[in-house]
Amino acid sequence: MRRGAGGAAPAVSWSAGVRRAAISASFAASLLLIGAASLLLTGCDARDRPPQARLSLVETLAGADTVGYALALEPRAFDFPHDHGPHPDFRTEWWYVTGNLTSDDGRDFGFQLTIFRSALAPHPPATESAWGTNQAYMAHFALTDVAEERFHAHERFARGAAGLAGATSEPLRVWLEDWTLESGATLDGETADAFPLMLRAEEGDVSLSLVLERGKPAVLQGNRGLSRKGPERGNASFYYSHTRMPAAGTLAIGPDSTAVSGLAWLDREWSTSALGEGQVGWDWFALQLSDGWDLMIYRLRRADGTADSLSAGVLVDPDGASTALDWRVSSALESTDSWTSPVDGAAYPSGWRIRIPARGWDIEVGPRLPDQELDLAFRYWEGAVSVRGTGEGGASVTGRGYVELTGYAGERPER
Repeated sequence: MRRGAGGAAPAVSWSAGVRRAAISASFAASLLLIGAASLLLTGCDARDRPPQARLSLVETLAGADTVGYALALEPRAFDFPHDHGPHPDFRTEWWYVTGNLTSDDGRDFGFQLTIFRSALAPHPPATESAWGTNQAYMAHFALTDVAEERFHAHERFARGAAGLAGATSEPLRVWLEDWTLESGATLDGETADAFPLMLRAEEGDVSLSLVLERGKPAVLQGNRGLSRKGPERGNASFYYSHTRMPAAGTLAIGPDSTAVSGLAWLDREWSTSALGEGQVGWDWFALQLSDGWDLMIYRLRRADGTADSLSAGVLVDPDGASTALDWRVSSALESTDSWTSPVDGAAYPSGWRIRIPARGWDIEVGPRLPDQELDLAFRYWEGAVSVRGTGEGGASVTGRGYVELTGYAGERPER
């Protein structure tokens, strides 16, 4: 296990307004464009060829070509289960599942399975070859073993052809080789529903198989699911979340297999736009509290360290009703600690205080392990966190969740 040194960091308060979907979709595009482009052009397996240089997130996203792709221009009516599946006319799309699990013997685990789709051209190539495609896929699979203080992170690339990777709507199935997210429901013509979802991933000596129930209804982020990124025409995404999905299944590390259960969070987004000028990264929080409330906040950071005006959040009550938060006037986020990456000394925040005074919220968020950095094609920190403090109405709460931090690490040293 890699270990880093922790240290206190200055508290940075912010207040601004958001839609996290926009940025994560752009992140997906950036991840895919590098590795997937080499796959389609060379026919090689990028999973077996680690990059020799760290990829720059901002440079990858700057000036992305949007000509010929569909744009998110105005709110639309969502159509489920169809919208759980792919939207190939858009440049980028992702299925993002994170969660916290507990085994029958009381051990805690965090997990992440993310499958990204990226169109490398607006239209499929004019070829009859089974290998011909304009779609590329990338996936990340990560597991946090809290008791053993171990973090496992894996990455795959594949072209969306010849059965290697792809996505279908009805029935829902998204896959990259044997990493899959698919519907476990039987569609009988009367009940069209993707849930429960079946999640499976295995790499090396780590494997995970889960059944994910729907839980609360989908939360449409932004303006009825239209999440704006900036003032330019079409600089937006379509974005929804399932914030509290009961999860149960089996987890194996080496020869040891155990039954696990807990809660998962699904984020779905598709778009064509990219990061805006002056945006250098983001801090995203998905938190599930013991009183049944869920909180998503998203801080988009600018080069001068301030929060972009697109930063925002949403509260989801125990019945699934959502309330958008205006971070410019109603809340604050501050970092309370830091963690230093052993890769190059990059400093990440590693502890936070979140306040929503008008509703009584004052919670502390901390990582289950300091080192949950994914040192892959892009370096970023994403991992399991714990929550404690006061929630709705000032009542005492605990909780668990996931945090994603990007734009803190530099380029990968040559190997």
